[in-house]
Amino acid sequence: MIEKRRKLIFFWPYLVWGGAQIYFLAIIKEAIDEWDITVVFPRASSPEMIRFVDQTGAKIEFLEFYQDLQIANSLSDKLRRQMHRIQIEIESFRFLRRYNLRESILHIEFPPWQSWIFFTALAIRRANVFVTMHNALPDKQPAWRVAVWKARLHFLSRLPGFHIFTSNEDTRNKLRGWVAEKFWQKMRVTYTCVNPPEIENIVATKDPAEIREKFRIDKDKFVVLCVGQFIDRKGRWVFLDAAKTVVKEHDDVMFVWLSPKLPTDDEQKRIDEYKLGEKFKFVLSETVGSTHEDVLRFFCIADIFALASFVEGLPIALLEAMALGIPSISTNVYAIPEAVKHLETGLLIEAGDSSAFADAIIRLKDDADLRAQLARQGSEFVLNNFDERVASRRAISAYKECFRA
Repeated sequence: MIEKRRKLIFFWPYLVWGGAQIYFLAIIKEAIDEWDITVVFPRASSPEMIRFVDQTGAKIEFLEFYQDLQIANSLSDKLRRQMHRIQIEIESFRFLRRYNLRESILHIEFPPWQSWIFFTALAIRRANVFVTMHNALPDKQPAWRVAVWKARLHFLSRLPGFHIFTSNEDTRNKLRGWVAEKFWQKMRVTYTCVNPPEIENIVATKDPAEIREKFRIDKDKFVVLCVGQFIDRKGRWVFLDAAKTVVKEHDDVMFVWLSPKLPTDDEQKRIDEYKLGEKFKFVLSETVGSTHEDVLRFFCIADIFALASFVEGLPIALLEAMALGIPSISTNVYAIPEAVKHLETGLLIEAGDSSAFADAIIRLKDDADLRAQLARQGSEFVLNNFDERVASRRAISAYKECFRA
């Protein structure tokens, strides 16, 4: 008799994708032989994301709705966004009722401190629910809001079937006191990670000269690469401020930003105000190839990787760049120092300091020995400590425990 495979459902109702979804894909690849996996996300998602999921062999189901993540500026916009979020939660709950949630695992992308009623409704249906938190809750919030968020998380942490993973130690440590202590003690860290065999294959087959030629990047330029959404928390304007400083004195330096979404007209207008011309190139990630390996091969055009983020968990793009042997610069925020050890595995600067960011770029450009040292030590550290197979097995082990309880 063939044992029926358990159902594993990954659910995210957003169009924007990035490291959080790559994290999901890592778990899917490790679990696919043992679990019946369905991935649920909006039909309007990018063809690139749909293709990445399809390549895992998981089933795909589409949502006809999605959560709007645009920043709300006015009070009316904030109220409209809140009403939209509630409507999305209602629609999501209705959609999920089609599954036998008691006999399934649901790993979902919703912020629990906001969507606590949604998770309570799932608990009433005795669902086994997992949420991964990549960042601690935002700092510098009003005391009343912190009290409300803590009350909600404490409530959720006492519900049967509700679980939180964190993708780094920083987030786990900062959640202490926000959830019940017994719940916190059992909370697993399932790191954002890289795939060592994939990295090894990229290193063995990379041809940066060919890729540079394809994207009209001068083979003699010193390339500074950033990868991720082009948004404020990624330090986009700090990155461009530093670029403007560097190119004034170093004509042979070029800055490249790889992103899953093109800038808006207003964003492009502000980019143009830096007057970087061909010294800055924006590349849409879906144009670099059809697989995740194609995206990683694009990384290899870089002489250094630079990330100016204000808010980050442990960004997958940074880990992948380090694993590929690209000397890296990043900011001393949240979980980034878990991977970037200053002058050992990379360079750390303070967030928002474009002058220090520019100085770090110039320092690496002028010091080939330091670049080689950081490239070697950074790669070794990431490959030895952030293996997605290990992290994914830890997540899968937690899923299985739900059925042994």
